[in-house]
Amino acid sequence: MFRKTVGTAEQRIDAVEKSTGNVKYLGDKLLKGMLHAKIATSKEAHARIKSVDTTEAWKVPGVRAIVTGETFPFPIGPILADRPPIAFDKVRYYGEPVAIVVADYPYQAKQAANKIIIEYEKLPVVNSLEQAFQSDAPVIHEQLGQYTKIIDNVYPVPGTNIASHIKIRKGDFGQAWASCKDTITATYSFNLSDHAAMETRSATVEINPDGRVIVHSTSQSPFTIKKIFNQFFNIEVGKVIVHIPMLGGAFGGKGAVQLEPLAYLASNAVGGKLVKLHYEREEDMMTAPCHIGFSATVKLGVNEKGELQAGQYTFLIEAGAYSDQAAGITRAAALDCTGPYHIPNVWCDSYCMYTNHPYATSFRGYGHPELTFAIERTMDQFAKQLNMDPIKFRLMNAIKPGHSTPTQSVLNENNIGDAAKCMTRAKELIEWDGNQSSVTKDGKVRAKGVSLFWKTSTTSTNAQAGAVLLFEPDGSVKLSCAAVELGQGTKTILAQIAAERLKMNIDNILVTMEVNTQYNPHQWRTVASSTTFLAGNAVLAAADDAIKQLKKIGAVALQCSENDLDVGNSRVYLKSDPNKGIDIKTIALGYKYPNGHTVGGQIIGTGVHVQKQLTEMDKETGFGDPGPWWSVGAQAVEIEWDEQNFTYEIVKAVTVMDGGTIINPMTATQQMRGGIFLGLSIASGESFEFNDKGVIQNPDFRTYQLMRFGDQPKEYIVEFVETPSVDGPFGARGIGEYGVIGAASALANSLSAATKTELNKLPLTPELIWQTREEDL
Repeated sequence: MFRKTVGTAEQRIDAVEKSTGNVKYLGDKLLKGMLHAKIATSKEAHARIKSVDTTEAWKVPGVRAIVTGETFPFPIGPILADRPPIAFDKVRYYGEPVAIVVADYPYQAKQAANKIIIEYEKLPVVNSLEQAFQSDAPVIHEQLGQYTKIIDNVYPVPGTNIASHIKIRKGDFGQAWASCKDTITATYSFNLSDHAAMETRSATVEINPDGRVIVHSTSQSPFTIKKIFNQFFNIEVGKVIVHIPMLGGAFGGKGAVQLEPLAYLASNAVGGKLVKLHYEREEDMMTAPCHIGFSATVKLGVNEKGELQAGQYTFLIEAGAYSDQAAGITRAAALDCTGPYHIPNVWCDSYCMYTNHPYATSFRGYGHPELTFAIERTMDQFAKQLNMDPIKFRLMNAIKPGHSTPTQSVLNENNIGDAAKCMTRAKELIEWDGNQSSVTKDGKVRAKGVSLFWKTSTTSTNAQAGAVLLFEPDGSVKLSCAAVELGQGTKTILAQIAAERLKMNIDNILVTMEVNTQYNPHQWRTVASSTTFLAGNAVLAAADDAIKQLKKIGAVALQCSENDLDVGNSRVYLKSDPNKGIDIKTIALGYKYPNGHTVGGQIIGTGVHVQKQLTEMDKETGFGDPGPWWSVGAQAVEIEWDEQNFTYEIVKAVTVMDGGTIINPMTATQQMRGGIFLGLSIASGESFEFNDKGVIQNPDFRTYQLMRFGDQPKEYIVEFVETPSVDGPFGARGIGEYGVIGAASALANSLSAATKTELNKLPLTPELIWQTREEDL
């Protein structure tokens, strides 16, 4: 019998395969005849390339090809085409690819890559955001004004290091600021950091004699790979076939297209043979795209009642050497710049900045952990200045239906969750009594911090997903779509959605885990917390299509009208008498009459969902409807601070989120747990350290300070507020990124209260806390 699955903690369908170690990741793939590629990288952060000497490299046994930048001297990119796959003319970061060696074995390719000699003419290194923003800073991209825009809403400023400048202008900020009773101004910053996924990046490419390009990749964006190959290599889209296995983590870092063009150039150099490019950990950290750096200045003003009236925000988003997705993050940060607060008058300038550091791409939250850190630290400091309780101050100004976003999208009960309810519940769970800090019996300080957060799903205005439900002769259903399983449990959620609509047991839904673009319908990308929304709605449409077909054939078999029928429990039956019906397996391939004649055929339900009513942002004001909904939530952290050695432990953490209808409470809870662990790791220790030459000093997990097992909160509580979204599948909104967004600000607020020091820079290491406190004395 069918049992309800939406809202049920179903076991993940990949749990057994992963827990037993049977999953085959791309790095495990070794085929007979496969060649291997390794990258020779730049040893300068900013320099002209005078010559590339490959003489000694060719002497290494097994070397089949060496590819340099002159082979393809054209820039590519997802938003602004500013990055050559292999550097030519100049290098812009230490670790940038300058040549690819293809050999029989990985060790041969690596040995040869190390023997390539590059002669440089050194150029001044732009080593920080602040330096990059100066009017007399060395220009990293002299041809900035000539680069091709891949999308319209990117606005480079030629002659500077500004890859894009996004503006938000709402209301009359100048007049509102002048009339504010109280104001505050504060600044914030942190460095680039790593995605630190368990699986490093890999790609294989083979070019068949018929022109088909077969790609296997650890990517979140299979159809973007097809698009990039078409745009820049002039290969027909239909001839690019992309396979994506299950990924060992991604956190946004595998949404970028980087290794695939390199692997293509390598394969092309050896006559189309199968070539594998696999990054070791240090390469993954120094050469592959990383997590943005950030600097912000926030100005807020209130009236006599403490109601926010004006907000000015200046964001510097560090893109590193190339803009990649940092240009999109710059836009995303601007359109949600206020955080989940009602502010009638807004002025925001968000800049995407070049530096001579590794280039940055998407990271879980897409700019929102960064902007939330700045906003929520300012809210805490402003509450202190106003002598108000920080939670009361937030609740007074929390956004709600009837308000509008910075881009002037009007909010209603369908597209905004209940921020105040989330914060009120988080207050109860963290046991907030108005005192942010207290001293324990052993002399340590206990302190609590909170954060309110929001994010819209920033997708393409025509982002879409497709799904196919193919009915097997035994009545089971094969679900096919291009959503990538990267550890988030998406495939389980989609199976639950299909089972619920078909009123079928989830065990009868068989989901194809690997993505194959030759057979799977198009999907925009698996990013932006959009997959449950996009692919989930596509699955619903496919299920409805299948139900329609089942009723049509069932009506023939049962000799009645289609309107008389319903579908459920793997049967098609009469609504008036459910005992009278026919098993789906009997008609899955059509209905066969006793005399052998057959009507209908295999049931194949298809469905597509496309984003609706989204618009581009106006260049001068930011006006527009950039997202389908805004999910909101609150987080809280309690720490224990040891003033003797400037160390701290995270005692308790709380997340309360409004994700609409929660399809699977257990996987949703684990998403939030993983999210805050990631957010706390970034906040407490993760950061690339650069020397004065722009070289990363900690490119491995021994020196890069990740939060380890045992460092997590001793107690961690997750709860959900469910305000259904009419447009979402069964009322669901996206939740994948949200656990990470408020973690850093909640931790910083708790530590600032404990240390009585305003901590506005990440990561919150004992050394930084000590240094900041010394500067304040």
